[in-house]
Amino acid sequence: MNDMSGAYVSAAMLDQPFFRHALLAGTAIAAACGLVGYFLVLRAQVFTSDALSHVAFTGAVAALAFGYDPRLGLFGATIAVALLLGALGRRGRADDVAIGSVFSWVLGLGVFFLTLYTTTRSTADSGAGVEVLFGSVFGLSSARAQLAAWVAAGICAAMLLLARPLLFASLDETVAAARGVPVRLLGMGFLALAGACAAEAVQAVGALLLLGLLAAPAGAAQRLTSRPYGGLALAVGLAVGEMWAGLALSHAAPALPPSFAIVSTAVAVYALAVVIRRPPRHRASPSLTSRMRQEHTKAHN
Repeated sequence: MNDMSGAYVSAAMLDQPFFRHALLAGTAIAAACGLVGYFLVLRAQVFTSDALSHVAFTGAVAALAFGYDPRLGLFGATIAVALLLGALGRRGRADDVAIGSVFSWVLGLGVFFLTLYTTTRSTADSGAGVEVLFGSVFGLSSARAQLAAWVAAGICAAMLLLARPLLFASLDETVAAARGVPVRLLGMGFLALAGACAAEAVQAVGALLLLGLLAAPAGAAQRLTSRPYGGLALAVGLAVGEMWAGLALSHAAPALPPSFAIVSTAVAVYALAVVIRRPPRHRASPSLTSRMRQEHTKAHN
């Protein structure tokens, strides 16, 4: 009886167009976040994704204030600032000082554009700013869902093309540079993809909760396995599974916003991974990065 009820609920969800649109866009966005997030965690650039979430809000509000589609501001601002952070850092890696400085400046711009928007154009689209902050995955039309899926698929394809050299440069930057890997260019390209991914993910979970979808699945994957390519696959699988679970939870309990349900599921899985793979207290063990470097060296050779 429970199996029949579960099948009925699943069929009822899939019969609704708004849920199918959310599932299509959410699946592709989650896969992109899993791939990008894995390298953000590996390269210790999680703070970068936090900054990009605020940049996304500022860019979207700026576009709204001047009467443009907020998606133009989302993608333009996040990619431009990601490249700026890479240029200010070493070998295409943004450092904390650069991030903190740009972060403060962007937040100031966000306040300015929000004031401009609310005083001049708030009657035209009063809910747009809230959608940027908290996401609106259940509000995507068929055309927007398909576009989001195609953009996210493009980000996934680009990440898969960069995965091998980027992994090499992330684990052993000096050796990678000595072997002719364009470390700085690779880092800049990755940050541009991270900016595009951040802008895309805003549609699903919003700017305020973006960090959870980028960091939690990747962090859990790196705790559960030291194999780099296995970790990449696991990060994608966890992100997609958490997206599906969050959408189903929000559909079953309408009081739960989908962004909250998705990120709460991701954080719960990460907490479980921490408990399962808690490091031992009384004996030394090689660091995760060292084990991953060993695994990658074996695969590379």
